[in-house]
Amino acid sequence: MAIGVAKIRDIADGVQAGQFEVGERGEVHRLDDLDPIYKELLDGPVTAVISVIGGAGRPNLSPVWVDYEDDKILLNLAAHRKKVQWLQDNPQVTFMLMNPANPFHWMSIKATVARQISEDDPADGGRVTAHIDRMAAKYLGTGDGYTFRDPSRNERRMLFEFAVDSVATFGR
Repeated sequence: MAIGVAKIRDIADGVQAGQFEVGERGEVHRLDDLDPIYKELLDGPVTAVISVIGGAGRPNLSPVWVDYEDDKILLNLAAHRKKVQWLQDNPQVTFMLMNPANPFHWMSIKATVARQISEDDPADGGRVTAHIDRMAAKYLGTGDGYTFRDPSRNERRMLFEFAVDSVATFGR
């Protein structure tokens, strides 16, 4: 399935007519096919902000570690967090990845939950554990695995796979 990409006219080369409006539209079939300048936001340890509709029906924003495979965004959460229930109740989200060195270089991804996998799943649970360990290496730079599990509970993880509905890009 194709992913629509809207390239917003940016101000990297100065003021221009129609700035901050969509300049071009295109499609990619996998996130690897994005322009490398935007793919680097996914490849690097850029903390994303996710917007999820919370229990009161209002957007809830929080920072998250993100990953991707082919045409899917991956998000690994502690199963006891409210965000898990909110995603189950309303599976549509928006991710914002902003270059920490340049706020005029960002990407917004609208996505819908396609699958969720519990760490306790007998077939795929090991993938959830391996994924959070890989995210710890990416974001923390350690090879010790994910060491932030809540010691007051038997914390279990959930891996959400999101189908990407559309992407908007800005800057460079």
